Amino acid sequence: MTPKQIVSELDRYIVGQFNAKKAVAIALRNRYRRSKLSQADREEITPKNIIMKGPTGVGKTEIARRLAKLVKAPFLKVEATKYTEVGYVGRDVESMIRDLVEVSIRLVKDERYKEVEARAFEIAVERIADILLKKPDSLPEGISKVALKDELSKHNLDQMQVEISVVDTPKPVELQAGGGEINLGSIFGDVLPKKMKKRTVTVEEALRIFSAEESEKLIDLDSVESEAIKRAENDGVIFIDEMDKIAGKSSQNGPDVSREGVQRDILPIVEGCTVSTKYGNIKTDYILFIASGAFHVSKVSDLIPELQGRFPVLVELDSLEVDDFVKILTVPENAITEQYKKLLAVDNIDLQFTDDGIAEIANVAYDQNNTLEDIGARRLQSIMEHIVEDISYDIDENSEPKKVVIDKSYVASNFQTESRNLKKYVL
Repeated sequence: MTPKQIVSELDRYIVGQFNAKKAVAIALRNRYRRSKLSQADREEITPKNIIMKGPTGVGKTEIARRLAKLVKAPFLKVEATKYTEVGYVGRDVESMIRDLVEVSIRLVKDERYKEVEARAFEIAVERIADILLKKPDSLPEGISKVALKDELSKHNLDQMQVEISVVDTPKPVELQAGGGEINLGSIFGDVLPKKMKKRTVTVEEALRIFSAEESEKLIDLDSVESEAIKRAENDGVIFIDEMDKIAGKSSQNGPDVSREGVQRDILPIVEGCTVSTKYGNIKTDYILFIASGAFHVSKVSDLIPELQGRFPVLVELDSLEVDDFVKILTVPENAITEQYKKLLAVDNIDLQFTDDGIAEIANVAYDQNNTLEDIGARRLQSIMEHIVEDISYDIDENSEPKKVVIDKSYVASNFQTESRNLKKYVL
């Protein structure tokens, strides 16, 4: 995809913020350009990491998340403050790389599962047919195995109960409160025989369980792991949120020491190093890092110089205006107004929003972001929830279809328009 096509795709979900979209689109295109170069040239070219500066709720995380989904790249979001929570320096910063590899493993596995999906389903049908034929009392008299498999494949027997044997996976043992977990079964692997247990489930559930088991057997786990490592190294995206919370000049004592310690721990990861994972070593040199933060109290320049140098691209995201709120309510495919329409349609309520009603909601959101905390588009969540609160509550189990129009007067009647006092609904 060209940068313009990437921005156009992001426009479907995120309103405004052209500069940020442009920056990530170029970063993504540069990855494609790098992949077309010789091995020697590829070694020399590293991603140009990005810092997104702007208030909460304006689309920073969503831009990065949608970007990764566009190219099916491994994507991980972490919060910088996570590494200041435990102890003096904090948690193991390398864990973000290990988590990225786990995401990559799941991504590649899902792709491989789709490749063997049809074959795995055939084997699952065969297994369930054999189980059912051992207890023919619940089946039509004289039904053949071929006919039974046909019925199973067409999902005509999905609600029938069947007893199956499944692997009894031991629950992970928590090492300490809030700490890591260990799975005793995974330690011994295939050395010990797998313990099985009986379960009575529907045929539909049995098909799902057996299909998953057979898919696991049909794929080559070694190739999955090597492909996942390769993809995490070359296509991985790590989004580090709340970077501003670890910025600040160091002092002799207090939290600032810990903040700078976390910055120095993150630095080698972003600079490029090799991290050991249970699937093998992974180089972080070519992972794209996108950092973000409001930077209200601290500034980007408060980060240690070495870390600043590893984020050469700085983009500022704008606070949302009234027109932006109107677009957020109407333009995206997953617009919040559409979400509420679909939810309430379940209870036979036809929810309609007029243009002046949308405009009034946008005005309320803009006013509150200026007079209270600026929480960006998240303000719409609390406003919308209040608007539909009574509508959502006042229903009967078998209520008649009803049309509710949300216009300017309806919105105004739900709020004190003089003071726009929404303190009750602040997130």
